[in-house]
Order: sequence, then structure tokens, then C-alpha cells
Amino acid sequence: MAIEAGDFKTGLTIIVDGDPWQVLDFQHVKPGKGAAILKTKMKNLKTGSTQERNFNASTKFEAAPIEKKIVNFSYMVDNVYTFMDMETFETYELTEEQIGFNKYFIVDGLEVSLVMFEGNVLTVSLPATVDLVIAETAPAIKGAPSTQTKDATTETGLTLRVPQFIDQGEKIAVSTADGKYSGRA
Repeated sequence: MAIEAGDFKTGLTIIVDGDPWQVLDFQHVKPGKGAAILKTKMKNLKTGSTQERNFNASTKFEAAPIEKKIVNFSYMVDNVYTFMDMETFETYELTEEQIGFNKYFIVDGLEVSLVMFEGNVLTVSLPATVDLVIAETAPAIKGAPSTQTKDATTETGLTLRVPQFIDQGEKIAVSTADGKYSGRA
């Protein structure tokens, strides 16, 4: 299916130079003279790199046949994460490099989506928030304002700022978009 650059939407996946790219952001620009152009920020789903590119608004692209498969995280050995499709019991392995920053949000039994292109796993798509246990943090300071925060480390090794009232061993919700505290779990 052909998609014109003028019809871009955030999150759209298209084929550019043979690779699947996801549109992260775009802006229509109409210069004083000439045709309208589309300024885009895109992410290569194979390499993970981002790039800013300009296209003529009438340029046509092919939609990338991206497939998502729901799986559960099973275990990790030697920096290789293993996921299992709970319907077919098929397993998928991804390296820590493929998972990237998402490694801080993957805990036993977590249900995620594997993003696939032409039968190859590209990356992991996580829920908006995940529940993590605080492994290490300083005790609360008596009399400190409730808006004051402190450093904490989760069970997965993520370091973040949490409110003073959060204690070691507590379960918190963390945003997978930016790795920030979202509330108590």
C-alpha cells in the first residue's frame, strides 16, 4: 500500500531504502516558493538510529509490514534475553544490545510485544509502566518536604529519583518511556 509523505502520522512505519523506519515526529513546511516539504524525525527499526530527513509532500512510500507478537519474558543467560510465546511455546532470543535501555524494565513473567519485520525480531515493545521493587535507597529524612526526592536503585539496576517516603523493598510504578517514578504500585 502506497503512503504519501503528506499523510504521515506519528508511529507510522514505512520502508525507506529497504529498511523499516518509524515516524517519530513530523512537520509540514510550506516555503514561500515551491512545493510543501515534510520535515521528519525517524527511527530505523533495524539499527535503532534516528535521523532527521526532509521529503517532498507528494513522495510515496510503501508501508512496512510490521508484525507484533505477544510474549512473556522467561529468563536471561549471558546477556541473552529469552521470551516465550505462551500459545505456541516458541522461544525468541534477543541480545542486551537489541533490547537497549528497555533492559531496566524487563522482569520475570512480564508480558511484552516483539516487533518483527520479515520474520526477524527487531525490538521489544513494553507497556507504558512497569512495577519494579526498590533494591536500594537511603532512609527518609525526618521533616523533609514531601516534594523532596532521593536516589533509588531498582531490582533491575535502574537508578532514578523517588519521593522521600519510598522505602527499600517497596514496589513502585516506573514509566518505560523515560525511566521516571510514576507512583506506588
